[in-house]
Amino acid sequence: MPPWSDFEPFIVSGLALGGVYALSGVGLVVLYRATGVLYLAFGAVGAMGALIAWSLTQAGAPGWLSWLVCVAFAAAVTLGYGAVFGPALAARGPLIKAVATIGLTLILYGAMDLLWTTSGGEARSLTLPTDNGGFSIGQIQVNWTQVIALAAGVVITVATGAFLRYTKLGTAMRAMANDREITATLGVPVRRVEAAAWLGCGVLAGVAGLLLADLVALDATTLTFLVISSLAAVLIARLRSIALAFAAAIAVGLLHDLLTPITSLTNYRDMTPFVIAAVGLLVLSRHQVLAQSREES
Repeated sequence: MPPWSDFEPFIVSGLALGGVYALSGVGLVVLYRATGVLYLAFGAVGAMGALIAWSLTQAGAPGWLSWLVCVAFAAAVTLGYGAVFGPALAARGPLIKAVATIGLTLILYGAMDLLWTTSGGEARSLTLPTDNGGFSIGQIQVNWTQVIALAAGVVITVATGAFLRYTKLGTAMRAMANDREITATLGVPVRRVEAAAWLGCGVLAGVAGLLLADLVALDATTLTFLVISSLAAVLIARLRSIALAFAAAIAVGLLHDLLTPITSLTNYRDMTPFVIAAVGLLVLSRHQVLAQSREES
């Protein structure tokens, strides 16, 4: 077992990674509650946005413009998909809705493989200016990108919770999660509410893609499968609780990076999301069964 000092740097990186997973999880939960669609193309949209930003930077475009294009691309693709396929998917079952977004994932992944081929062994990196500054905690160096990643997860979680609870649009989204047809008969503009959810999810996908490309790697496969770790968090939250999704996302990010110094477990750290999701679902199911048995007795 390595000494504790070997784990300390990975606490910081794990919290930053968990923050990105958290804001991704919030986007997935809000979209699911508003439309019933589990958006499995979340990671692919963010990945392609990050690669576009990298290409623009390489061509000499200002950094801020490249990042804005990344977020705008992710938002436009997500909103466009929702506008075209959202109405047709509204009456379909949850499985069909989820599988439909896998199609978009495959299209985007194929486009990335075609446009940004890795056959030449080209090394890519998307570095944000916030990497150059930071502060120290003891012997641990923390850069501002890591702080921003964790802060973004916290702020997005709190702000989204307040938005869903205290705004008319948020109330409409919560109502649609319960019954879409009844909500429509009450005069709620369902299409506008759904469009807002698709757009918000797309914006978060672009931001997550940028941050993860800096924190982990600018790699199409890595970024595309960001959705797996985020999905573990939202499954524990049963696609409903934003606060629980945040806590689960932080746990996934921390455990993933804390396994790195343990040589015998390093190769298994990518299994972290699945293990945490399985344990979390088993514990929650057990508590639910116990609660039901108490009520019946």
